[in-house]
Amino acid sequence: MFREHRSAIPIASEAMVQSVQRAVHILRELATAGPRLGVTELAARIGVSKPTVHALLRTLEAEGLVRQERETNKYLLGSGLLRLGNAYLETQELRSRTLPWADALAERTGEAVWVAVLDNDRYVLVVHHVLRRGSGVQILELGASIPWNTCALGKAIVAFLPQQEQEALLQGELARLTGQSVADPGTLSAQLEEVRRVGYAQEDQESVLGEAAIASPVFERHGYLAGAIGIVGPVERLLADDRQQYAVSVREVATLLSRELGAGRGVAWQARPENSAPSAP
Repeated sequence: MFREHRSAIPIASEAMVQSVQRAVHILRELATAGPRLGVTELAARIGVSKPTVHALLRTLEAEGLVRQERETNKYLLGSGLLRLGNAYLETQELRSRTLPWADALAERTGEAVWVAVLDNDRYVLVVHHVLRRGSGVQILELGASIPWNTCALGKAIVAFLPQQEQEALLQGELARLTGQSVADPGTLSAQLEEVRRVGYAQEDQESVLGEAAIASPVFERHGYLAGAIGIVGPVERLLADDRQQYAVSVREVATLLSRELGAGRGVAWQARPENSAPSAP
């Protein structure tokens, strides 16, 4: 009897873990394939029965993580996720330390400034966005998730990961958002080598047509990567003949921010031994 009770514990734990995984899968489907999905659609997407999906949705709804639309009876993401997202941003050290530096970089260059971290390996998550000074209508990209290979921020981060992690990313799925997106592993590998040499990455209309970006890595204590900071603007300005002034500004701010985060004074983009952790600014 006692042995049966003990053996049931792992089974119960496994079922609980599976329920959590399915609930997360539902949230991801609503975030990427939504915004509105019904029980039948969700059941087909995550491969479980409709009663199971319905029970999970009811639980998520009770916690404010999803909501049901009265007109269609379909489900959408709930406001509870926004509270969780805001809580994440409030505890994100890179974002909190970046605020004055990002403002200074926006003032110095006249361009929008983005700060990002590597999220779920293949994407970068924008954790701070300073809008371009005195321009027309702009969209706040805070919380945007972008494939790493299509943006300067992603390349600036991945270039300084250990070689084994870089190779895994290069061998995995590489997104295409525009006709300019680079999805060839060999070309990307050469770009990452150049980023390590000069200390910044460039993006030429690879995520949005007409836009360019320049970004540099940011390091924290012990030389570990914290994320990246960069500027985003019209391609005709950022990639003009005098683009070097932008690159210098971005790299200098990334260096100063890294020092504030506790990194040393070594040069981040010096060549380093294979598979070793990067040195920090």
